[in-house]
Amino acid sequence: MCWGLENRLSRIFQKDNHTIMLAVDHGYFLGPTSGLEVPKKTIEPLISFADSLMLTRGILRTSISSDIPVPIVLRVSGGNSIIGKELSDEDITVSMEDAIRLNVSAVALSLYVGSEYQHRTIINLSRLVDEGEKYGIPVLAVTAVGREMVRDSKYLALCCRIAAEHGAHFVKTYHCKDFRKVVESCPVPLVIAGGKKIPEKDALQVAFNAIQDGASGVDMGRNIFQSTHPVAMIKAVRAIVHKNTSVDDAYNIFNELQSK
Repeated sequence: MCWGLENRLSRIFQKDNHTIMLAVDHGYFLGPTSGLEVPKKTIEPLISFADSLMLTRGILRTSISSDIPVPIVLRVSGGNSIIGKELSDEDITVSMEDAIRLNVSAVALSLYVGSEYQHRTIINLSRLVDEGEKYGIPVLAVTAVGREMVRDSKYLALCCRIAAEHGAHFVKTYHCKDFRKVVESCPVPLVIAGGKKIPEKDALQVAFNAIQDGASGVDMGRNIFQSTHPVAMIKAVRAIVHKNTSVDDAYNIFNELQSK
């Protein structure tokens, strides 16, 4: 692995080899998602508590100050919307040259294993890895679940291993029962998706379980920015990811900060 690529990964993964990524890329297919109607207003209070931001180039250029020290993981796949027939019908939508101009620390695309356009997304991943290796930019593969698939360890292990085999430098997936099997069979770091909004304590439990089962971090969006108190929530998640705080103690942090 080249020095530049390792350096960029070290910006995302802290000295404890864990990371808390703030996912705010939902608008690329969902449009003005609840909580992200005005991206800058939502993101600015949370930036200093995230180890990286995952977002699109449009939001990066229009809503993020150029002097922020937080590394960027740039969403570079798209081509469909929530009203399309098949979300997996994606392609690479951002050139590596533009990613370099934006000084990103990594690029990300979705990998739809078990979907209609599985082949295209796997080939897209391979091509993006080739470009990333050329310029020293890591690639995050975001494993998306086909409609006919369940989020179990067998299926997620398949997705994550395929991503790693095609060169992804780290993988975003879901926590599940027997998640350690997924971790053990994937030779690159795994970060956990937060998924749809659930009660705060439940979301903290997901983060805790994932870290205990070997995940290298979380890439959480809606369970932070749609929280009743987003700053308190990201601080509570951060305590779990970086300080191995228990769920009860993290929830106390959330409640104490929320009441101020």
